[in-house]
Amino acid sequence: MSTSQVGNPKTLRTLRELPLGDKRVLIRVDFNVPMKEALVTDETRIRAALPTLRHALEARAKLILMSHLGRPEGRVVEKYRMKPVAEALSRLLAVPVRMAPDCVGPEVQALALALRPGEVLLLENLRFHPEEEANDAGFAKQLAELGEVYVNDAFGTAHRAHASTFGVARHLPSAAGFLLAREIEALDQVLHQPARPYWLILGGAKVSDKIGLIERLMDQVDGILIGGGMQYTFFLAQGIGVGNSPVEKDRLELAREIMAKAKAKGIRLLLPLDHVVAERFSEDSPTQTTGSPGVPEGREGMDIGPKTIAAFRQALQGAKTILWNGPLGVFEMKPFARGTQAIAQTLADLKATTVIGGGDTAAAIGSFGLVGKMTHVSTGGGASLEYLEGRELPGVAALRGSLK
Repeated sequence: MSTSQVGNPKTLRTLRELPLGDKRVLIRVDFNVPMKEALVTDETRIRAALPTLRHALEARAKLILMSHLGRPEGRVVEKYRMKPVAEALSRLLAVPVRMAPDCVGPEVQALALALRPGEVLLLENLRFHPEEEANDAGFAKQLAELGEVYVNDAFGTAHRAHASTFGVARHLPSAAGFLLAREIEALDQVLHQPARPYWLILGGAKVSDKIGLIERLMDQVDGILIGGGMQYTFFLAQGIGVGNSPVEKDRLELAREIMAKAKAKGIRLLLPLDHVVAERFSEDSPTQTTGSPGVPEGREGMDIGPKTIAAFRQALQGAKTILWNGPLGVFEMKPFARGTQAIAQTLADLKATTVIGGGDTAAAIGSFGLVGKMTHVSTGGGASLEYLEGRELPGVAALRGSLK
C-alpha cells in the first residue's frame, strides 16, 4: 500500500456502493462487549453497528454477522459464547437473530444458504478457531463462502490482519460499513484538514505508547497538553522529583528531545502545574494536592490538580480542532477522575472539532455521559492510534485493495 493511499477516503468503497438486495451479506462487526454472568453489560459496540445493519435490512439483504468475543485463544470457552450478544442484538434491532452453532462448517453453511431477505444469522465466536487470528487462507475462504458480498464495520479490529478482517476481502466484493467509514473520515480530518488552532491532548501511562503519534503530528499542531502517567517521565527528564509515580527511565532522553523539538518549532507544550497525589494506588488512599509540579517522596501522582485544570482550560479556549488520546488521571477511581472530567467538559463546551482517540479515553468520555457532546469518539483504541500514527490498517487496506 503506497503512502499516498493512506488516509485517502476516495479509495475506500462504502456500503452504499455494494449490491445488497437479496444478497447474503457477510458483515464483520465488533461485538467484543463486556459481559457478566452471561449478560451484556455495555451495549455501546452493538449500538454502533446498528446503522449498517438497518441499512442492509432495509435493502432486503440476508445478514450473516461475525465477531470475536474475549480472548478464548483458539479454543471453545463457554463464557465467550455469542448467544447473549444475539439476544441483545435481537432486542435492539427488533428482528429475530438466529445463533449459529459455529462460524464455519456444513451446518453453518446450510443455515446461511437458507436465509431469506431481512433475516439475520450471528456466527459463533470467530476466535474459537486459532485460524482466525492466524489469517489462515483456508479459514478465510470458508467464511467467505457464507456470503456473496463482504462488509467490514469492525474498526476496533481493523489493525489486525485476521481472516475475518483481511483474508475474506480477497474473495468477495467488499466495502466499509458506516461505522468504519465514519471512523476513517473523522481521523482523516484531524490528520489532513484540521482547522487551527489545533491542540493535541496526551495522557495514559507511557510516553513510548504515544511517540508515533507525537512524531506524526509535531509539524501540524499548535499546542500539546500532557497529563496522565506519561507526564512523570517528562518531569524526571527535567530533574523534577516524581515520588512513586510511574516513570519510563529508558525514555528520559526521548522526553527531552520532544520538549526541545516543540520549543524549536514554536509549539506550546504544557505540563501539569500541580497534582492530586496519594499514599498508594487505591481509591481509599489518603490524598493531597501539591502546589507545584513535583510529587513528594512516598506519594504517587494520580490526577492533575486544580491549577492544571485551569491552565489547560485556558489554553484550549479558541481551539478549532482538538485530538485527545489518553486520560489525564486514574479516572476509574472516583477521587482521581476530576481532571479528566473537567477537561472533557471543556471540550464539550467548545465550538470546535473534538476527536477522542478510543480506548480508555473513550471509556472516560462515556462514563461522564459526554459522548454525544464530542464530534467523534472512536470505537477502536489501538486501531485509532495506529491510523493516526500514519500506519495503514490491514482491515482498511484490504477494502481499498478490493477490485471485485
